[in-house]
Amino acid sequence: MLAAICLRGLLVLTMISGTWAAASCRREAPKEQPAVVSATDDSSQFVTLTDAVPDAILEIRYFGTYNFVGARIDGYEEPTALLTKQAAEALRQVSDDVMAQGYRLKIYDAYRPQQGVDHFVRWAADLKDTKMKSYFYPDLDKSVLFDQEYIMAKSGHTRGSTIDLTLLDMTTEKELDMGGTFAWFGPESHPDFCGNPETGEYTGDNSKSPAGRSITPEQFAHRMILRKAMLAHGFKPLDTEWWHFTLKDEPFPDIYFTFPVKQLTTQK
Repeated sequence: MLAAICLRGLLVLTMISGTWAAASCRREAPKEQPAVVSATDDSSQFVTLTDAVPDAILEIRYFGTYNFVGARIDGYEEPTALLTKQAAEALRQVSDDVMAQGYRLKIYDAYRPQQGVDHFVRWAADLKDTKMKSYFYPDLDKSVLFDQEYIMAKSGHTRGSTIDLTLLDMTTEKELDMGGTFAWFGPESHPDFCGNPETGEYTGDNSKSPAGRSITPEQFAHRMILRKAMLAHGFKPLDTEWWHFTLKDEPFPDIYFTFPVKQLTTQK
């Protein structure tokens, strides 16, 4: 799970005779068709995140080079974050919640244009490019990133209501220690690693870690602070990434946007 490139959407067609197909259609009920997915460069329903959530801190990883690709990602023209208006309003409520607890939201990624996802796909297909392996996927061979869905051809981020984030402690002015870096490819990033996210109970079960890594009760508790606040204000989690949340009632579930990440022009 997004910090994967899904090739399962590819359609394989088999050549059959017209006579056989017609008979088949008469015998079998029609199957449910997949939802139509469209693309658009219309940004009118988006806001610059810091306009809606002024207390948020930005560290847009895909504008820089400290990410699993090791380069600025296509479509990230400015180090800013964009969200749909609905997701931004919900995130403002999250911000108010965590600030009352002594924290601020720190944003790694929000809306991601489709050209950015396409960049991930090209990178994943180049098995020789492993310069960031030791930082983000030391336990995996790059060849498995497609099969294990760490990289996917479509991303919820591109629909505009998904956010990757963490918490900053306002007392120490440092990120809370979550026991792992953003966009780490491995079970250590799962919300249920070493604990039960439904109950908030720390179990210490690290059996899924291929290298025997673990996180502490405090690190697990920090993940749960973020999770609890996000779920309380209308977001849903991803079961493979502690930092990744999507607005439950996202306004554009079938649209993948293409406009670049840059400061939006304020509409008067």
